[in-house]
Amino acid sequence: MQHKKDAPLRSDAQRNRERILEVALAELTHCADAPLSVIAKKAGVGQGTFYRNFPNREALVLEIYRHEMQQVAAAACELLGAHEPERALREWMDHLARFAMTKAGLADAIRQATSAPGSPAKPEPTPVASAADLLLHANEEAGTIRPGVTSDDFFLAIAGLWQIDPHGDWQPRAARLLDFVMDGLRAGAPGR
Repeated sequence: MQHKKDAPLRSDAQRNRERILEVALAELTHCADAPLSVIAKKAGVGQGTFYRNFPNREALVLEIYRHEMQQVAAAACELLGAHEPERALREWMDHLARFAMTKAGLADAIRQATSAPGSPAKPEPTPVASAADLLLHANEEAGTIRPGVTSDDFFLAIAGLWQIDPHGDWQPRAARLLDFVMDGLRAGAPGR
């Protein structure tokens, strides 16, 4: 009997947590300094519920970061399942660019949350690096890119994305940069 009574509370708690994350993502993307009280209010939860889930700003920001990185990483597998490796890689690069440009405020919030003395370290983008490795390996196997390209090489090559103004007309600039990167990856490919 007790178990049935507790089950809805757990699902309510999960919904509250998901709602907090959804609202926080929108608010922090819009303004890196969004007050936690505003996030709690817009999520429809009390301060106690909010702080039970996220004891501080850093915990909230890092959880959003982890979730968003998982989404970007998951897109790599979906694209590889739907397209040839070369097209999957290029479309994933577009996905990564959209993430970088539309989540600029979130990037500021992450920097703020991890830059103060005693703050937690920014988590490594391991799922995204693994996704890049997966796509690069599939392309190397298909002979569509030069052999030996690592995810470190790849992220250095696309680092210019983070120099583009996300508030301007970023799409053509990002597409051009990513086309240059693809051309570079193709140079020396055995299948060319």
